[in-house]
Amino acid sequence: RERAVVMGKIDELIKQLCPDGIQLVSLDSVCSFKRGTTITAKKAIPGEIPVIAGGQTPSYYHNDANRDGETIAVAGSGAYAGFVSYWDVPIFLSDAFSVEPCSKVMHKYLFYYLRHNQQKIYALQKGAGVPHVHGSDISKFKIPLPPLAVQKEIVEILDTFTGMIANLQEELEQRQKQFEYYRNQLLVFKDGKIKNITIGKVGDIGKICMCKRIMKSQTNTVCGIPFYKIGTFGKDADAYISKDVFEEYKKLYSYPKKGDVLMSASGTIGRTVVFDGKPSYFQDSNIVWVDNNEKKVLNSYLKYYYQIAKWETQGGTIKRLYNSLLASTEIIYPSLDKQQEIVDKLDTFEALISNIKQEIELRQKQYEYYREKLLTFE
Repeated sequence: RERAVVMGKIDELIKQLCPDGIQLVSLDSVCSFKRGTTITAKKAIPGEIPVIAGGQTPSYYHNDANRDGETIAVAGSGAYAGFVSYWDVPIFLSDAFSVEPCSKVMHKYLFYYLRHNQQKIYALQKGAGVPHVHGSDISKFKIPLPPLAVQKEIVEILDTFTGMIANLQEELEQRQKQFEYYRNQLLVFKDGKIKNITIGKVGDIGKICMCKRIMKSQTNTVCGIPFYKIGTFGKDADAYISKDVFEEYKKLYSYPKKGDVLMSASGTIGRTVVFDGKPSYFQDSNIVWVDNNEKKVLNSYLKYYYQIAKWETQGGTIKRLYNSLLASTEIIYPSLDKQQEIVDKLDTFEALISNIKQEIELRQKQYEYYREKLLTFE
């Protein structure tokens, strides 16, 4: 119903103001493209003016601006060449260019149009070394050009959703900081107020386990039992093993039980997934778990403790937490009742964070739906 009301309002405006339909025009007929001024971090004078170059965020800050008011900036080179950003504060445009609309086009309307076509702009990247995008690359894009009154309505609707998302992102950030603060307070045990604290090693509470090694020849990318490698741990699997291999290895070798805390032991150390018991298999040595004695330490407590544990790793670029190092890692835990109390408090924060993330995802989908409808006039 909400969507019908919003779209009905726009449709009515279009019928009133442009009965012959919406005209499509090329960007270069209603916009000018102006390159920035090259500057380096060494030559920049410290200040508060964002320097916009080849990334998605300011490269550094300067004490002078070469763009003021509303500015639509497009990154000129690098991995994010073509990234579109909107600014309503003074900026210094460096390795980028600005798209400046004529009086027939609102800046914000043009920004939303370009962001709607962000992937198409990225696809224009060229260059054998560092990729780049120029204004001429997007100048022939066709933009729907409704009257300013319609553009204003569209901008207000899309601004509403981006504002909601920004507020939710800010709330999420605050909740995550809150969670980290209380997690650290609850798990550090510095003040001695909690009695019956045990200080031990991870190896004291259970055996370190991993799945049997799976060879590449045993996997496929189509179907079967999901096989999680370190790169897909906590995400969607992109490899599978046969049910026969799964059943054989599950029977003969170590396999987690439902509720066990799986942990990354390579790359980003300590990322966790609580095993849900669904048929799946995990890359040996890179993904491990403790066959944990829950009469000592609850798995739910262990999941949170892993987040603040001090891991001793080995390796160069790719860090590794070998079984012996994991087993010797210190773990501090109170009585089971106190563990459950701590878990309940942290679960509450986690649930709040999860709810906010779901709300952000919903609002993002709504925003994308309206952006598609409002900027293609379908």
